[in-house]
Amino acid sequence: MSDAYTLLRGGRVCDPTVSTDGGGLRDLYLKDGRIAAAPPEDARIGEVIDLDGRIVMAGAIDIHSHIGGGKVNLARLLLPEEHREHASGPDGLRRSGSGLFTPSSFVTGYRYAEMGYTAAFEPAMLPSNARHTHLELADIPIIDKGCYAVLGNDDFLLERLAAGATQSEVNDYVAWILHATQAVGVKVVNPGGISAFKFNQRRLDLDEAHPHYGITPRRILTTLASALSDLGVPHPLHVHCNNLGIPGNEAVTRDTIAALDGLPAHLTHLQFHSYGTEGDRRFSSAATEIAEAVNRSPNISVDVGQIIFGQTITASADIMSQFRNSGLASPRKWVCTDIECDGGCGLVPFRYRDKAFVNALQWAIGLELFLLIEDPWRVYLTTDHPNGGPFTSYPHLIRLLMDRSFRNEQLARINPDVAAHSRLGSIEREYTLDEIAIMTRAGPARVLGLRDRGHLRPGAVADVVVYDDLPDREAMFAAPAWVFKNGRPVARNGRLTATGWGDTIVVRPEFDPAIERRLKPWFEDHQTVRLGNFRIADGEILDHGRGGLSIVPTLTASDPCF
Repeated sequence: MSDAYTLLRGGRVCDPTVSTDGGGLRDLYLKDGRIAAAPPEDARIGEVIDLDGRIVMAGAIDIHSHIGGGKVNLARLLLPEEHREHASGPDGLRRSGSGLFTPSSFVTGYRYAEMGYTAAFEPAMLPSNARHTHLELADIPIIDKGCYAVLGNDDFLLERLAAGATQSEVNDYVAWILHATQAVGVKVVNPGGISAFKFNQRRLDLDEAHPHYGITPRRILTTLASALSDLGVPHPLHVHCNNLGIPGNEAVTRDTIAALDGLPAHLTHLQFHSYGTEGDRRFSSAATEIAEAVNRSPNISVDVGQIIFGQTITASADIMSQFRNSGLASPRKWVCTDIECDGGCGLVPFRYRDKAFVNALQWAIGLELFLLIEDPWRVYLTTDHPNGGPFTSYPHLIRLLMDRSFRNEQLARINPDVAAHSRLGSIEREYTLDEIAIMTRAGPARVLGLRDRGHLRPGAVADVVVYDDLPDREAMFAAPAWVFKNGRPVARNGRLTATGWGDTIVVRPEFDPAIERRLKPWFEDHQTVRLGNFRIADGEILDHGRGGLSIVPTLTASDPCF
């Protein structure tokens, strides 16, 4: 620890947890990796950095980005040409690396930090693949990481629900999984649908019984959402709705919101679940209807999963959806796997084309959702990396949201039929800097329970980003003037200047350890790993000092969801 402060002097501090006036001139003090209150006059100031009115925000947080684990490695293997074309050697500071939409682990950390992101969350960690996922995330430098454990298609849970398990038993199982896998939340992917796919089912609606277990997605959804609420896990159930990508799926999305009946939930990559069937092509935007449903439901937060035109690869635990889309692969190759009857993984390379009606309308639908959902505290900036496009496209997306004239210029360049099938051109809203700070920082921090991140009040982790106030918001957000991680400068003018290691963020709700008496025979009869070896120890995360653990406190009955 040091007795010296770092002074960031004269910045325009944009912290919507304090005020929403666009940022007033203010000094920030950093000490021992935290934001500090103004010190006494005789305090030692080790370094003074004059910001000259530049914009200052907390470090950005990506709530949903596929950055590690089995499916990401399979995606890299499937497209070696991407890594040949986007390779870089070591330079004394950086390790070598490669990739654009499936970047290698070190490159992932470098690129996030250079954009001002200081935390990212892997949203689809299968419990049986958790150790591999954490080993890979340990190689992502600088940024903090966390994972959502995938449940809702695992045979243990489905079998117990079919047998009439109590809510209390499910709560204990969910909490045990969070501890054993070192996760910060739980995600459900196509509730029951991935399992139903193994029984030759090709879609599963919310109230349709599973062909083997006889339970419905509604029951899986509400049981898991109730479990997380009962346990006080800050991040509510992370929901990948049924029937992703199918025209008309807006109905099941609205039904999902209604089924939750006030239970907190986060609907992810909402753009892929907002499709209607109107018009000659039987494919239309339902963004207005979905946005209205979200606006009416204060228990719901969302991220959008905006698509970006160009080549990418879709990587999802929703093997039912990926099987359906495999015929669209570009280039023509794909992968489908299942692991330990936990869940699956499907990988389909894809190129989004701005002249193709469906792709162009998908682009418009995502932007409509961003602009029509009224509360920026409940809608977060994502591309569902890499599914909609690489996370490095965030600065471009921010410009689309902040600059209506630029947005309409882009609309005029894509398939001309889209303008006639979309409200986008008539929407006047432009995001403010405060709203960008909410949707990329304060909002994700709040919904994840990260009380010391996403803001710049005394006591917060000193993750600070300084931007030149440029009229071109894409240029502004692509290359911050300064990025500080834990109070230490790591990037300058969009280029890395230092590296290091971030924390793994986890949650540890209480549970009855007697659940292991039911789990132990299940592992012995059905799993290739024994119960004792399945659990990931703290020492594996700490990795001899290379990483840290940050434990999110659970909520009490009086704590707000958002």
